[in-house]
Amino acid sequence: MRILVTGASGLVGTDLVPRLSRDHEVTVAPHAEVDVTQVQPVRDAFESVRPEWVVHLAAFTNVDGAEVEVEAAYRVNALGTRIVTDAARRVGARLLYLSTDYVFDGESDRPYTEWDATNPLSAYGASKLAGEAEALDGGPGNLVVRSSWLFGRGGKNFVDTILARAANGEPLAVVTDQRGSPTYAPHLADALARILEVGLPGVYHATNSGICSWYDLACEVMRAAGGDPARIERTTGAALGRPAPRPENSALANVALHTLLDYELPPWEDAVREYVAGHPRAAEARDGTRHARR
Repeated sequence: MRILVTGASGLVGTDLVPRLSRDHEVTVAPHAEVDVTQVQPVRDAFESVRPEWVVHLAAFTNVDGAEVEVEAAYRVNALGTRIVTDAARRVGARLLYLSTDYVFDGESDRPYTEWDATNPLSAYGASKLAGEAEALDGGPGNLVVRSSWLFGRGGKNFVDTILARAANGEPLAVVTDQRGSPTYAPHLADALARILEVGLPGVYHATNSGICSWYDLACEVMRAAGGDPARIERTTGAALGRPAPRPENSALANVALHTLLDYELPPWEDAVREYVAGHPRAAEARDGTRHARR
């Protein structure tokens, strides 16, 4: 298949492009040349490539920043998706849009399925939900994949932050009252490739299996680095006082992925250990922790 990827240099695209390139003809749309908020450059790029599939990863992802830059978040996540979807339709391409767990309000006492009602708490979540609507309304063959708590080598993420702060001997206070499913970018990339190859439209959830709090995740990162998780203090979302509200429970049940593709991503603990094992700051994090306790 001919596949065009927007936002290919980001956290997911860094692993997805080489994964797709093993079996398909993949073209990336560099942001410097193809701004998804500009109609004509997007149309020109799509006309030049004439893809069969578009994987739309380009997004405004600053959750707290979106509370201040609401218009910018909607311009990229909603209007940009409308522009990309229109350009895909013009060349006869189907579209996969990557979305987020933050489209839910977190009030459920179980993981959210693909059919649960959405109710975002933040401007970021609302803008991504608007992008979902643009993608699904833009063509009967389009699909949406929601993921959560992403980490990997392609961009800023929570795991890197924990390792960096530990390496620098900085204090670590992590929330215990927000639960979700951490997701490793290479594992998500494999799931996205499988979803594309099956091609059944609709909404999917794709996360590593299992549920934890941010505090649990931080402790597992420290254990994987050979450090001491006792260094990490417990706190709450209210105590941190971040601009954007977060759902208390944003865990996703990957029902469609399991049922239609008979596929499950590995446990999140295995994913953390795999990532930290090759991380350049793992040893520093271990030593920084030891230094901090002396």
